[in-house]
Amino acid sequence: VQLQASGGGLVQAGGSLRLSCAASGRTFSTYTMAWFRQAPGMEREFVAGINWSGGSTYYSDSVKGRFTISRDNAKNTVYLQMNSLKLEDTAVYYCAASTGRIRTTKAAYGFWGQGTQVTVSS
Repeated sequence: VQLQASGGGLVQAGGSLRLSCAASGRTFSTYTMAWFRQAPGMEREFVAGINWSGGSTYYSDSVKGRFTISRDNAKNTVYLQMNSLKLEDTAVYYCAASTGRIRTTKAAYGFWGQGTQVTVSS
């Protein structure tokens, strides 16, 4: 599966953005999908994950209650709605796909998009 992330940009603290990740291929609905992020000088970290049906989601503590992951299997797209953005949310956001269940480790995901920059300003 090939992944293309979009929707990043510059937003003020407290604002919102919605990221999209479009996938190619007819088997998108079989993949677990996730969003990771990487700030400068930092390790890439798990943000949110969603299972193949959308019936199960998991969030990192740092975004729980502010971010929502969802998917539309008919459109081969996964989304990340980000609300109440903070300065520390600034990072390059990556979408990723896995044939297994939701995991928080990078190694569990075999397919990655190219990343989209999110910058939160004060």
